[in-house]
Order: sequence, then C-alpha cells, then structure tokens
Amino acid sequence: MRSKHYCILLAAGSGNRMNYTTPKQFLKIAGRTVLEHTLDVIDAHPDIDEIFIVIGNEYRISVEEILLRNNYGKVTKLLNGGSTRRESSASGISAVDEDDALVLLHDAVRPFLNHTIISECLSALSRYPAVDVAIAAVDTIIEVDAADRITHIPRRTSLRRGQTPQGFRAGVLREAHRLAMSDPDVEVTDDCGLVLRYGLGEVFVVPGDERNIKITYPEDLYLADKIFQINTVSVDHARITESVAGKTVVVFGASSGIGEHIVRLARDRGANVVGFSRSGGVDIRSYPAVERALEGVLDKFGRIDAVVNTAAVLRSGPLASRTIDSIEEEVAINYFGAINVIKAALPHLRLTRGAIAVFTSSSYTRGRALYSIYSSTKAAVVNLVQGLAEELWAEGVRINAINPERTNTPMRRRNFGIEPEHSLLAPERVAEATLTTLLADFSGMTVDVRRPQGGGGGE
Repeated sequence: MRSKHYCILLAAGSGNRMNYTTPKQFLKIAGRTVLEHTLDVIDAHPDIDEIFIVIGNEYRISVEEILLRNNYGKVTKLLNGGSTRRESSASGISAVDEDDALVLLHDAVRPFLNHTIISECLSALSRYPAVDVAIAAVDTIIEVDAADRITHIPRRTSLRRGQTPQGFRAGVLREAHRLAMSDPDVEVTDDCGLVLRYGLGEVFVVPGDERNIKITYPEDLYLADKIFQINTVSVDHARITESVAGKTVVVFGASSGIGEHIVRLARDRGANVVGFSRSGGVDIRSYPAVERALEGVLDKFGRIDAVVNTAAVLRSGPLASRTIDSIEEEVAINYFGAINVIKAALPHLRLTRGAIAVFTSSSYTRGRALYSIYSSTKAAVVNLVQGLAEELWAEGVRINAINPERTNTPMRRRNFGIEPEHSLLAPERVAEATLTTLLADFSGMTVDVRRPQGGGGGE
C-alpha cells in the first residue's frame, strides 16, 4: 500500500496588504471565493487523500459555510492557525499522524494551481525528502544595502521565483518544525527554508506555472479575474468515476462533423444516443422545437443524462458588407441556439444531476477581422457557460465549453477549402474529449482540445 497523501491548505492569512476588511481568501472572483477555487483543484486531484484547512479561528464559520455549500469530500479537518505562516504550517503538520505520509503545503490564495504540478510534486517526493515549486526569474534581481546602493547582482540563470505547493515527507517536516521551536534565530520565510537550515535533506525544484499567482495586492484581483476569463483545462487529468454506458445522451448538430462523431462514439460505448439537426427537422433557433425534441427523448428512455450542442454556422466578410439577415442567422444559431438548448435541457438534467457541453472557438479570446460576428458569438458562449456554472453548481448540473483547435470538418472545408490533414484536429479526438468532459466533475471551464504533441491527425 502507498503512503497517504495530504494537502495542508494555509488559509489563516489576514490580508493586511490588500487593505480590505475581508481576508483575501474569502474575496470573490468569477462568482466564487478564492478559497473555493483553490479547493476545487485540490479536491479533484485523484492522488490527494485528505485536505486539512488551517484557518484563523474568527473565520471558522465562514469556512464551514463554504464546505456546506460544496461537495468537498476530502476536507477532513479545520485547524486553527497561528499569527505567522510558520505557526500555521506547524499546526497543519501536527495533525498528520504518519511519518511516511507525503504532505503538500499550499497557499489558499493561489487558486490557479493545476493537477500537473500536484502530480509532479508527489512523484518527486518518492526520490527527495522535500520539494519546492518555482519558475524562472525573468527580471534582473539586485541586492542593495541600507542606503539603497547595489551591492550585488546575482546571475539570473540560477534564480527562481518560489511558488506553492511545497512538498515534504511528513516526518521531515515535523522534525523541521520541532527544531524551529527551540531556535530563537530562525528567520526563514517558508518550510523548505527550514529543511535546508537544519540539514534535513535535499530540496528538489518542480517547475511551476506563470498563472499560479498568489493574490496579495488589490491589483492581483484584477489579474486573477482576467486569468479566469481565459482559463482553460485539458481533460488529460480529469477525474472520471463512471462510464457513459447506459446513460442517455442528446446531441444537437448531429448530422455531420463533430456532432456526428460524438453520436457514433457514445453509441459505441453503450449510451442511449439521440441526435438532432436542422436537416433532420430540429432547428435550435426554435425553443419549442428543442423542447419537443427533448420531451420525445424522455418519453423513449425515461431520463436524460447529458446534452451536447455542436450546431453552429460560420460566415465571413467585413461587417459593412454583411446583410442583417445573415448576421441575425449567425447570432441566432451560434448564441441564442445554445441558450435554447441549455434552457430546455435544464429541467431534465436537474433530475439526473447531468451535464451540458457546448462549443466555442479559439477566436473567443480576441475577435478576428472578417469573422467578427462568429468570434463574438463564441466569446458570448464562454461567458454564458461561466455564469451558468455558478447558477447551477448547487443543483449538481455541470456545464462546460469545448474549445477545439482547427478541426477537419465539413464546415471548415466549406469556409477554408482544402488544408493539409496533419494541420487539423481529427473530429474523433474532439468527440473523445467531449464525452470525457460530460463525465468529469468540473464545471464552468473552457476545455482545450489540441492535436497530439509531435503531429498526427488532429483538429
């Protein structure tokens, strides 16, 4: 049996540097508190067994309320923190019983931690007693004296900017804090510094991520909000605990392209699949038509577990030369059509705690000339998904946007002609990512689908 894996989440900070009355871990970004965003990532990692949250005693009720409105199955302890980070860290490690456990310490105000970093930290702890996470220093670092005169300029190639999590074998971290308690001269600012100070072993450095920022100053909130707007995930590390077999999946836009491949793949994996398209008589611009289609599926199978909308049109040309009719059609299908599908599906998915997947495009982050209408509708879809994820979270309905790169579909060929097949993403890969997303436990995310590294068929 492997050793247990803990994450100690340090959330006892007062946020004095923010100049806010509310500590930064309880401030809201993208509709949820910073602490919730951080917990979402850690709780979803398959190799984390338990989470301890270290908090200021005066905010215990606030944290309890967060836990009550979320389904964080791995949070097992709320521990009182101290007046310093080191005291809070000591409180956390004192609650871990096993010396052979692997422990990650993470700042609650770093909500952009990703699963790759967590996995690499745990892997490195099989070889080293302690690990740190860091990124390259891109600015020149200077050392100055009391009169603000430069005394030293270290070589940038050997410098890193530290992040969290930091990882430790529990016995090593426990010993570090035991020694620090009787050391009146200790001034290190983090736990890796304690391990080095007392010679308890080597500290290996795991690559961090530029987005893994710590929210410290008011300006960081604005940056974090922008990161959330464009934040994407990959399904490579998605936590999947069930199969699509036996579930009822409805696909709009199913007559060709990605939608056709989703229908085929889901059916091959044992799902009850029903596909609709405009050519088959269901136009998503009509809310009653979408409602009737879903009612027919319910009558046949008795439940609906997942709904996918791939239907879209792409028109090009400067706005000045486009007709109002063509613009209205594009907006009606790409945006209002998505709203119609989602709204009609919700009564059914609330009963099954099901999932919705809609499609965006890489152009959602910045409008493209000649495709301004298409780009703006795809940006609207992402904002729609982010907002609805917050509305539907308590009801257990998940919604995400699939963001494939250029895909080998009839719609693309109609608009761009023949392109080298190796430069395009295969629709089968998008179908696979879509089914995985429907089964994953995250919501409100934009799911990037890319060609495999090293080439090969792809969208």
